[in-house]
Amino acid sequence: MSTILVAGAGKSSVYLIQFLLSNAKKYKWHVIVADGDKNAIAEKIGDHPNAEGIVLDITKTSDREALVKRADIVLSLMPPHLHVHLAKDCLKHKKNLITSSYTSEEIKKMHDQVKAAGLMFMSEMGLDPGIDHMSLNKIIYSIYRVAGSVYSIKSYCGGLVAPESDNNPWHYKFTWNPRNVITAGLGGAKYLSNGKEVTVPYEEIFDHNKKIKVEGTGTYAYYPNRDSLDYLDSYHIPDIKTFMRATLRHPAFCIGWDAFVRFGMTTYEDEFVKTGATLTSWLMEKSGCDDRENLKAQILQKLGHEKDNKVISLLNWLGFFDDIPLRPGKSSSGEILLELLNEKWNLASAEKDMVIMQHEIEYVHKGKKSKLISSMTLKGENKARSAMSKTVGYPMGILAKLILTKKITPPIGCCIPNMPEVYKPVLSELEHLGIEFKEYIE
Repeated sequence: MSTILVAGAGKSSVYLIQFLLSNAKKYKWHVIVADGDKNAIAEKIGDHPNAEGIVLDITKTSDREALVKRADIVLSLMPPHLHVHLAKDCLKHKKNLITSSYTSEEIKKMHDQVKAAGLMFMSEMGLDPGIDHMSLNKIIYSIYRVAGSVYSIKSYCGGLVAPESDNNPWHYKFTWNPRNVITAGLGGAKYLSNGKEVTVPYEEIFDHNKKIKVEGTGTYAYYPNRDSLDYLDSYHIPDIKTFMRATLRHPAFCIGWDAFVRFGMTTYEDEFVKTGATLTSWLMEKSGCDDRENLKAQILQKLGHEKDNKVISLLNWLGFFDDIPLRPGKSSSGEILLELLNEKWNLASAEKDMVIMQHEIEYVHKGKKSKLISSMTLKGENKARSAMSKTVGYPMGILAKLILTKKITPPIGCCIPNMPEVYKPVLSELEHLGIEFKEYIE
């Protein structure tokens, strides 16, 4: 019997744990689910005979290491900064590791040791990053097979609210870690455009508000996502002139979020005394506005939106002009904003999220330029069984199954899923599970 350790039983773990348990009897797996929340564990595993739930403080080395030692493979859905604890244990006890998070610098530095140990530390095995790498590499490979040359790649992905559950002017609700939404874009972004490297500082990321059309769903705004240049080598695209990874949002979201960024309301580095304060007084302090009676006009002037008051309706819906008292105490602006949005952007239990991924690949074949559009749209069933959870969890579970059943030999070192021996079988199984791309030439 093989033992699988799943570290983390949060929102994104539902489909991963379900997938493993649904295959556990057939393949004789014992699935350990560890988390700090015993209720979250119980919700995910129920009374399944092949499951074991363990309440774990992942920072406690002896407890964590004992679980890793028992496992044949470790799958981590812990917050990104905690993966390194498991990684060190996996290296020590020679266990393969799969995570859905971006590869951290700490884990990158372990590459030579991991490779020498003959282990696989597969990061970015989720949705974005994850399915984007696999689906893009598959397309690139298919173009190269007919001697084509890829010169432009734009890849977009968004975790959004489904149209039937979209009932607020921001057209957004939390479908993944809320804190990560607050800090999105914080490090700025870089991408390649017509052969030139473009750097976008955090203060300007949401100001671009460029748009794309997604067939069957509508028009969305996008902003560049992190450092796209980091992936140029891993994609093997020597003729590339334009390369950008981007995040999709509704245009209204970008307008409102740009205001938060410009007013410094997303930072966790400041401190605000909330006792006796209101949402309105906090907005005034952060924006530098001093005229309560003409606050809306002042805000529009500072943002340069005098001819368009869309941002006012967005702030108004959140309650910024209603003098709503803040809870007493001190906290950062980011924490105040998170508390407010957790209440306002909560996805109700029966509501649905939606994941959209779209690639635009431009290439030359026999002297002729072509543009291929590849799109995937998926709706969740409800809050608990979300499209986000499905697209993050299934790739991790499928890769674990392929390795444990010896269908593939795990690549060694610290890697991402850009190799055909991984992405071909994983994408094939994802299609059977309803996660598939539709392609057309524009």
